[in-house]
Parts: sequence; C-alpha cells; structure tokens
Amino acid sequence: MTLFDRVADLPLTIESISRDRFESDTSSGFLRKTTVFELSGKGETGRGEDVTYDAADHDALAKTPANVFDIVGSYDSFATFSAALDGVDLFPTKVPEQDSSHHYRRWALESAALDLALRQNDTNLASAVGRERDPVRFVVSTRLGDPPSADRVEMLLERDPDCEFKLDPTSDWDADLVSALADHGCVRILDLKGQYEGTSVDQDPDPELYERIVTGFSDAVLEDPAFTDETRPIFDGEEDRVSWDAPITGVESVESLPFEPSRLNIKPSRFGTVESLFATIEYAEERGMSLYGGGQFELDVGRDHIQLLASVFYPDGPNDVAPQGYNLPDPPKGLPQSPLTPSDSPSGLDF
Repeated sequence: MTLFDRVADLPLTIESISRDRFESDTSSGFLRKTTVFELSGKGETGRGEDVTYDAADHDALAKTPANVFDIVGSYDSFATFSAALDGVDLFPTKVPEQDSSHHYRRWALESAALDLALRQNDTNLASAVGRERDPVRFVVSTRLGDPPSADRVEMLLERDPDCEFKLDPTSDWDADLVSALADHGCVRILDLKGQYEGTSVDQDPDPELYERIVTGFSDAVLEDPAFTDETRPIFDGEEDRVSWDAPITGVESVESLPFEPSRLNIKPSRFGTVESLFATIEYAEERGMSLYGGGQFELDVGRDHIQLLASVFYPDGPNDVAPQGYNLPDPPKGLPQSPLTPSDSPSGLDF
C-alpha cells in the first residue's frame, strides 16, 4: 500500500468554502500576500494556504465570489475529490503571473480537503499513513541585505548560539564575508538560486561565486546550482552535496536531473497534488535520498503543514520550516528554538 493509498479512500463532505487573506513584510524586503482556503462540512473545517508569490493573483482572487470553485458536495473518497479538481479552473478571472502558481493554488485546495477529510474521519496525517510525528530540526532562511553582511546571522546567534541557517549567496558575497560566515560553523544550506528564471531572486551562474562557496563551506548543502561549461567542473567530487529545490515537482522531475541526487528539498506546494508529493517522497526514500522541507514565506496554516510533513517524513533534515517570526524584518526575541515539538492530540494536518 502506497502512502497515497492510505489517505485516498477517506470520504469527505464539503458544505461551504471561504477564504482569508494575509500579508506581512518579510526579511527579504517584499510584502508577502497569501490566501487561505477554508472548506467546512459536518462540523469540521479544513484549511490550506495558497502561497502564490504574485500579489496581483491574490488581489484578483479576492474580487471573485467565495464559491467561484464548484467543489461543494459529498465525495466518496479524497481521491475522487482530487480527480474532480482536474476540471476546475483555479484562475478564473486572470492568467497567473507564473505557471507554478497553478500548483500552488491546487495544493491549497488539496491540503484543505485532506485536512477536512482527516478531521471528518477522526484521525490525523501521521496515524493515517502509519508513521510518527517527531521533533523537527529547523534552519533559519534569511538574506543578508544590500550590501550583504553577517549582521543578521550574528544577531540571531546571539539569541540562540545553536541556530542553523540556510543562506542565499549572491555575486557580491566577497571572500571576507564567506570566511566570516564559515567561521561561525552554522551554515547548513547555501541556495544558489540558479534554477529560477524571471523572479526577483534570480542568481546567474557565477563561476567565481560558486568557487568561493564550494571551497569556503566544506560541508554545507549546495542547493540549485546552474550548470554551465564553466560551472559544472566546480562540483566534480561534490555531487553528494548538491540538492535540488525549484525543479522538483514530481517523480519525473527527479528522474530528469543531471545525475541521481543524494538530497532533495521538498516544498509540498510545488507538487500541486497530495498524490504527487507522496509518490516523490516514496521514490526518494526507496533510493536512500536525504530529504528536508522548504518554506515559502507562509503566513498562516501553510507553515503548520510544512512543519507537520517534516515531522512525519524527514524530521532530522535541515528543514527550512522555522516559525514565521524568523521571517520578519525584525524578529522578536524569545522565538521557539530548534527542534520544534509536535503538539498533543493532533487532528487533521495539525503539527
């Protein structure tokens, strides 16, 4: 029985649908907007967060009726509900700014429906798939400003000397900054952003930057490099440190990578469907790949969901699932420290 088989047969009833909007400034210097879907029925409510990045897509959705998606009804199984979404136009009033947004909104509805189905059947995700919820190790993902400095990292280390980080190197990281960060011994993932196109965080494949990063951080995970004739040789012998994030949307995307990976960053919204997410996790586990979770500046229940998935499937990885407060421009003192402890008596997709 596959992971998806364990939840596929859960019946669910959707009696109403509603939405909430959230927004917050972020440490990366942009105003984040998200939309949370609430599906209710039989006295229970399931929630899922649309992490589409473009504010205009959330603004357009806010102008449409709550019931614009025709999904109210009773379904004999979660699998039936998921199949029904194949015929639903998730962007009925405007084409999304990015194609990936189709998956993001699909995941919001699928996660809300799975949350509801689990609650209506008096169970939770870990119990349904036959696994445990373990404490979750997390890293803090942050950018270092313009011009970049180690100040933010050092501020967080003063509050928690055991804090670990996922950082986004840019071409203006010089040798002194790399050395200063490496000396702290706290950087676990370096996201090279080489797989993004047309976004505000694109980083061109820079051989000099890659060389500084690969040699300067001898044991950190190297995420999403862009391979060119000049950059590929820099990773010779370092392939087991290379991880992939942005390209990973399902099993086929893993199979199409330049080489079989040792590591993957799992961001559930990139997969769109629960079935694709679970199939990819199983595929990776069968091949001994190390997994860790990734965040997308979730502002509400989506953060809880990625923490839960990490807890159930990859609790010991360098999970980019830190509590939301770490994403604020000025993080408050007293934030939870790693590892995060699961709550008692969970229901649905509660962490």
